[in-house]
Amino acid sequence: MARFWLIKLLRTVLTLWLVVTFTFIVLRTSGDPVVALLGGDAMPDEIEQFRRQWGLDQPLIVQYLHYVAQMATGQFGDSLRDHRPVMDIILERLPATLSLGVVAYALAALVGIPAGIIAALRRGKFADRAIMAFAVFGFALPNFFLGILMILFFSLMLQVLPSSGASTIWHFIMPAVTLGTFTAGTLARFTRSAMLEVLEKPYMRAAAAKGVPALKRILFHALPNAAIPIVTIIGLNLGQLIAGAIVVETVFAWPGIGRLLVTAVSQRDLALVQGLVLVIAATMVLANLLVDLTYGLLDPRIRKGA
Repeated sequence: MARFWLIKLLRTVLTLWLVVTFTFIVLRTSGDPVVALLGGDAMPDEIEQFRRQWGLDQPLIVQYLHYVAQMATGQFGDSLRDHRPVMDIILERLPATLSLGVVAYALAALVGIPAGIIAALRRGKFADRAIMAFAVFGFALPNFFLGILMILFFSLMLQVLPSSGASTIWHFIMPAVTLGTFTAGTLARFTRSAMLEVLEKPYMRAAAAKGVPALKRILFHALPNAAIPIVTIIGLNLGQLIAGAIVVETVFAWPGIGRLLVTAVSQRDLALVQGLVLVIAATMVLANLLVDLTYGLLDPRIRKGA
């Protein structure tokens, strides 16, 4: 078990290091941030002074080693525009994104998993077809399009929900539904597939023959054995809470790190973009790590094969 955990942790660290390196190189080879920050009318002396101040006049490898050394001490540099520590800026916005993500994911799980179970139990019937139609609609419709439709209908036409901001519980409804619709559709589809496979197993027929109640068979026999594919989707979508919030936060002017990333990219704020990308990548990688470790707990054969 210790070897299993060690391998997964090493893969996680390696993945994060590759993300940091790739982001660092791409940002510094895709354009000059100094011109974007100071404007095209800046004097050459001002540009040169700005480069020296932020270390942008040094060779790329020196900048990279300096950044990695900063990260090793828990520092991610200062924002080129706000002149504040990057982590302070991210921590100010992170609670808004996490709160939105938790509400959206709870909504998706409460809808998607029961819907998938019902679809499996009513295979081929109207309920099954209706739920699968909803699932296809959920993961096929782009977030930004669904968000705009909801703003047009609930904010402009009916005027019952606010279209932007995050100050009240009513501000959560449209962004959470928009963000959670994709996950709910995905969970419903995969839960149905996993449950259908388990329901055909001999031990399920044996439990029915012994007179075990249907609800007990579903909750204590079928659902635990269908857990691995469901856990996979839960973990993957959990890692996308922050990444998927980028579009939704922009549409609804939600004050989270997704909207902050869009602003930082447009302003060429290198240190802030690097910090935000690392946080998003870390969220997804750690979610995958939790999924792998949960696999090992659910199925000992996976631990032995690690």
